[in-house]
Amino acid sequence: MEKEEINGERVWLQRLIAGEEDAFAYFYKKFNRSIYHFIFKYVKSSPMAEDLTQEVFIKIWENRETLYNVQSFKNYLFVTSRNHTLNAMKKAFRSEAAMGVMISSFVSTRNTIEEDVIHGEYLEFLNSVLNSLPQRTRDIFKMCREQGKSYDEVATELGISRNAVKNHMVASIKALSLSVRKELGLPLSVFLIILHYH
Repeated sequence: MEKEEINGERVWLQRLIAGEEDAFAYFYKKFNRSIYHFIFKYVKSSPMAEDLTQEVFIKIWENRETLYNVQSFKNYLFVTSRNHTLNAMKKAFRSEAAMGVMISSFVSTRNTIEEDVIHGEYLEFLNSVLNSLPQRTRDIFKMCREQGKSYDEVATELGISRNAVKNHMVASIKALSLSVRKELGLPLSVFLIILHYH
């Protein structure tokens, strides 16, 4: 970034901190599309990316008085966007309806060679983690996550209680979460979206 542009951004940032709406409009116009595309890479859902983009800018406006020490507004904005998106994905992972939207969008948009390579590597990683789990736990994980069956359906099919299915899933998710975070540096929700809905 040129020195003049940096100085110009600082002026606009000071005006934003002071609560000037035209300064907020300046940053929104300058960055909203790039933030949208950045978030879309995570969620693979246009409506969700639009909503999260709006939420990020609302957060920036509501917390503008905390921006005094920000050296690069652009960097700050992208970090904020990433954190907000990952938090939203964690919540979505606990919501079957929201997860369904992300999954269906992911299926319709992912088709590049790069993503296929990533999928292959992640599939290999998943299998290595699952192979360390008891056979029943591994089977239940695949029935729920790969075949899309509900806990009740799995319980009926295997002749066990719904609570038993839940306990197996908790165990597999915990093992996966720890391994994914440690080995890949990813939230489990992101890993599963990339992996299972290829």
